[in-house]
Amino acid sequence: MHVVSFTQARSEFKGVIDRVVADCDVTLIHRRDGENAVLLSESTYNSMLETLHLMQSPANARRLMAAVEQDRKGAAKTQALIEE
Repeated sequence: MHVVSFTQARSEFKGVIDRVVADCDVTLIHRRDGENAVLLSESTYNSMLETLHLMQSPANARRLMAAVEQDRKGAAKTQALIEE
């Protein structure tokens, strides 16, 4: 996570956005007299929403985490996609 002041974010806004998109990371915009804000790319935001959606179902979350663990252990199997 990159942190910039509100003043810096305002004066270098295009650069801040470009860095967020290029790094696929978030930038915290620190404000002295108000709540901070977080800037992230649209693709990062969409990815977060998709992950939250997939993890909402406890059964689905268990299956996904089991698959991740299987992959970490090197026991995952590659399969071809089914073409219609």
